[in-house]
Amino acid sequence: MVFLRRTTLLRYLLLSAMLALLLFVSSFWLPQGGVRDCGSAWQPCLSFYHQTLEPPLIPAEWVEPDGPLPLMKECPGQSFQAWRLLLYLKSSLSDDDDILLEPYLQSWDQLLNFMESLGTMVSFFSQKVKEKVVLIRKLSLKHSAELHGERGPADHSRLQTPASFGLRDGVYRSVRSMVEAELKASMVNFSWRTDSGCRTLLRLHRSLLWLKLMLEGLAEGPDADGRYKTPGELSRDAYKVALAPHHHWVLRQAAELVFLALPDRQYFLQLVCVQNQREATPVLRVLIHALTLVHTRTQRILAEHDMLELP
Repeated sequence: MVFLRRTTLLRYLLLSAMLALLLFVSSFWLPQGGVRDCGSAWQPCLSFYHQTLEPPLIPAEWVEPDGPLPLMKECPGQSFQAWRLLLYLKSSLSDDDDILLEPYLQSWDQLLNFMESLGTMVSFFSQKVKEKVVLIRKLSLKHSAELHGERGPADHSRLQTPASFGLRDGVYRSVRSMVEAELKASMVNFSWRTDSGCRTLLRLHRSLLWLKLMLEGLAEGPDADGRYKTPGELSRDAYKVALAPHHHWVLRQAAELVFLALPDRQYFLQLVCVQNQREATPVLRVLIHALTLVHTRTQRILAEHDMLELP
């Protein structure tokens, strides 16, 4: 009897050890933090691909003269990190007046975290943006697979496919190289819609302007009556400039519901890890400066190729 109990206990221990080992091994194929860490949920990710990042040094010219130095720090308990956004925006600005796509898309991963922190109603915008970020990554992977002689779609189950595969070199390395390659391959059409990287980038570009204008409003002081505009009002104003001209009536009406559901200003300030407007303004203005540099450079490249009104 004792022997049977010991045998049963041994079997349970062995089964538990095997289960723990299986869970440990399978965790290598699980998304590590979704889009923001590994590019997207469909992409495999391994822990040794993750880099240890630190808050970036803020260029002196990005800070207002005689203004306080923004305090960029890790904000515990939330997915959006302002310092990471700044790091990726800064890294996307290449020395040859181009935009590097890998850090540009990583910037969008952080902006998606920001949008999704605002509540379920904002998924009206964030889901469409996420699809566009994933599409450019897929195009990059597909091109890299073809370049290496593979047939059919890229095999995303293999371990040697990190999130940056195809974005650190090749035609999807930067905005300019992508534009030139897709024009050469006749992937861009100026009369009807195609799922090209250029058209997809244009949609991200417009959404970036919307977020930039909204943050500019948050950085502003009160009006003559001492009143601050609500985030809903700021988002509506920014939407009218950046996105409404490109949306049909139904989308514009749906957007109004989103603006009504946005949280208050204090919630937005907490997302950038500050307690009040005085602390928020220098942080927001540095982020706005970085967003402006990225947006302006992207705008110039798209304009050079008459791509600002792709259908």
